[in-house]
Amino acid sequence: MNLLTNTSSWSNPPTTKTISLNPLWLKNQRVAERMWASKLVQLKSIAKETVERTIIIARFLCLLHVTDTYLFSPNLVHGPSMLPTLNMRGDVLMVDRFSHRFGKVELGDVVLVTSPNNPKKVLTKRVLGLEGDAVSFNVHDGLKTLVVPKGHVWIQGDNVYVSNDSRHFGPVPYGLIQGKAFCRIWPLAEFGSLGDWGRD
Repeated sequence: MNLLTNTSSWSNPPTTKTISLNPLWLKNQRVAERMWASKLVQLKSIAKETVERTIIIARFLCLLHVTDTYLFSPNLVHGPSMLPTLNMRGDVLMVDRFSHRFGKVELGDVVLVTSPNNPKKVLTKRVLGLEGDAVSFNVHDGLKTLVVPKGHVWIQGDNVYVSNDSRHFGPVPYGLIQGKAFCRIWPLAEFGSLGDWGRD
């Protein structure tokens, strides 16, 4: 039995194709890779700086909020009810936001109070009675006297003829006091303390 063997595959082994790469292409490829790496580093640096600045701004805003809410804040007040102490056209007052929380409210203090009739409105009045004080005021049928209850103050505007105050809505709870005005910072010509009204 004759076995035929194909020896052509032995005599002609398969050839391997070699692809030669263009040196210029390789160089451009490496340059592109370095550029992308450089841009990536720049993007990471920008992102890091952005995050750091955002954190700084957030901390500043938090500090500003705490200061404005619980320590001191400038407030614009206007209207005729505090004439002649305050100007009708408007004054900017520096307000102490914390001492009243410890009961440090005295007769004659100018206070900012949330209106008992309209929670969205802030009134600027003067404290004329503390808890336990007897206060008298005019009503249609004569003079009326009452005692300020515990935890309340009696407030009135200096311009009694146009002021809507405790004579109309009664004593005000301490909890409605937002702060005490202690200094006028605008207009500059009237910069300074609000004075010691009624304490002579």
